[in-house]
Amino acid sequence: MLVDSHCHLNYAGLIEQQAEILARARASGVTTMLNISTREREWDAVIATAEREADVWASVGIHPHEADDHPDIDTARLVAASAHPRVIGIGETGLDYYYDHSDRGRQQASFRAHIAAARETGLPLIVHTRDAEEDTAAILTEEMGKGAYRGVIHCFTASADFARIALDLGFYISISGIVTFKNAKDLQATATTLPGDRLLVETDAPFLAPVPHRGKPGEPAFVADTARFLAGLRGETDEELMAGTSRNFFSLFDKAAA
Repeated sequence: MLVDSHCHLNYAGLIEQQAEILARARASGVTTMLNISTREREWDAVIATAEREADVWASVGIHPHEADDHPDIDTARLVAASAHPRVIGIGETGLDYYYDHSDRGRQQASFRAHIAAARETGLPLIVHTRDAEEDTAAILTEEMGKGAYRGVIHCFTASADFARIALDLGFYISISGIVTFKNAKDLQATATTLPGDRLLVETDAPFLAPVPHRGKPGEPAFVADTARFLAGLRGETDEELMAGTSRNFFSLFDKAAA
């Protein structure tokens, strides 16, 4: 049992050969995939994939890069879209100050709308953060004070201090193929300290293919390589790591478990 907790099956690089991509994932032991949306125009296609494939689930959300292009996306729109039985998460959302493709104020407003939707629906929030630790932590903490909600920091590359803040808020942390990169020493060190009951694994496919697939488009099958590397790093067996991260996924994304 192995879950890819974050992939983009409808992105260029995967959509053209989606059936083959899914077949390779299943052959690698991947039993569940969460197909993430980043723009409103993707929602129908992402949900349609989840309707067609029993082992694929969907999210609805607006990536921070897309915040400027979605000024009308509010909590009500997210809540309505998330009522679909195959939608199990809100996002991905968050802050990205590395590229600044959208105005920071607009990113923050969109982020808060997604948090409110997660709070209202009870579905987990899927958070992207890059070069925005301080503001991400501040918003997550402030919003938690308005009422509890759940979530995951996806593709974690932040500091150990940020990890502690997220964990203290009850968040899960998802590790991508970046952990296998030679220059990811800080992330590797942090990954060894994360509590086993809050750990997820992901590909973020078609991005961030892990070693030994560097240079190729990422795909969900590769989550097995990340899981094996992470197990070795943490001194666990492959089976322990895979079973534990799968349990954690269904504990957080409990709409899929139901």
